[in-house]
Amino acid sequence: MTTDDPAKVRELRRMKLVATAFLLAATVVYLLCLVAGGDDAPTWVGYVRTASEAGMVGGIADWFAVTALFRHPLGIPIPHTAIIRRKKDQLGEGLGEFVGENFLARDVVLGKLDSAQVPLRLGEWLARPRNAERAAAEAATVARGVITVLRDEDIQQIIDATIVRRLAEPAWGPPIGRVVEQLLKEERHLPVIELLCERAYEWAVNSQETIDRVVLKDSPAWSPRFVDLLVGEKIHTELVEFAWKVRQDPQHEVRVAVNRFLVDFAQDLQTDPETMAKAERVKAELMGREEITSAAEAAWRIAKRLIEEAVADPDSALRRKLVAYMREIGERLRDDPAARATLDRWMTGVVGFVVDNYADELTSVITDTVARWDGDVASRKIEVAAGRDLQFIRINGTVVGAAAGLVIHAVSQLITG
Repeated sequence: MTTDDPAKVRELRRMKLVATAFLLAATVVYLLCLVAGGDDAPTWVGYVRTASEAGMVGGIADWFAVTALFRHPLGIPIPHTAIIRRKKDQLGEGLGEFVGENFLARDVVLGKLDSAQVPLRLGEWLARPRNAERAAAEAATVARGVITVLRDEDIQQIIDATIVRRLAEPAWGPPIGRVVEQLLKEERHLPVIELLCERAYEWAVNSQETIDRVVLKDSPAWSPRFVDLLVGEKIHTELVEFAWKVRQDPQHEVRVAVNRFLVDFAQDLQTDPETMAKAERVKAELMGREEITSAAEAAWRIAKRLIEEAVADPDSALRRKLVAYMREIGERLRDDPAARATLDRWMTGVVGFVVDNYADELTSVITDTVARWDGDVASRKIEVAAGRDLQFIRINGTVVGAAAGLVIHAVSQLITG
């Protein structure tokens, strides 16, 4: 519990002195009347004495009642005193039950939620450009705070465990084979083959210099140069003609052979143990490369930098999109009853679920907190918080007691004549 507020402590002491002063004043008046009273005393003395006596009784009774809430009056352990100190746990439980029954009841909470018209108010608020910008700025602040709190090592481990390692766990052969098989059925590979044939033909057309260099390098030393050039030219001509035929004829035997190879390869990836083992070796080599092992760190580093820059810049595309999205939500909630009804149903469901399942946990915060308080400390805290107003009970007891005593004495005098 927090330290007592000095201002409240001073105010409580002041009110205690005031209440005590009323009691002392009634006592002094009673004593004076008692001294002045006699057979020849004026009639009014009897009235004043009775009133002051009743005021003393009322003041003392209410002092006892107020003091008994917090401690034993005069340190005497009278039964049913120091109530708060002895009964703080029961008071905490009662307060928790009161809050649960009257503030966290399903009908009360949902009724208040319905009367608040949250979707409409939220829509009208977000539809204003300035409010949409403010909401986007707050969302950016929250995102920046979350990124700041998150440890880079933890995020990298999550990325590595959920993405990188998950990719390496299953065998690659069968799924790759199924993907390739499906692509072949849908003839998605044909544009790739067309591109390869086109590039092969272009290379063949421009390969004369390369062919001549190879022929000259590998031909016998006794072979004349012009013969080597003729051989190179012949090879180039045949190569260009062959590449042209493959390029132009979709049913060329080379294309048919490539298709057959791809079909067989897709099947082997799914059924042939040797091919699947080769795929696993390729996977192990690939996943062991530094580029892959450091992928999680690099991905998070880049993502973090991009997010930080985007949320910090009010003119960034992310912030502008966020503002536009906020306004769009607001306008839709403002103008579309169906959207408001949908959000209202969601809110009602969520709040109803929380109340039905967690009301006891929420009220237990009160009971558990009170239970942890020390009895004397709790009593003092409550007295400091509410004792000032309770001192008015003492003042009223003295005043009302005096007035009641005066009335009773007056009525008694009238009756007895």
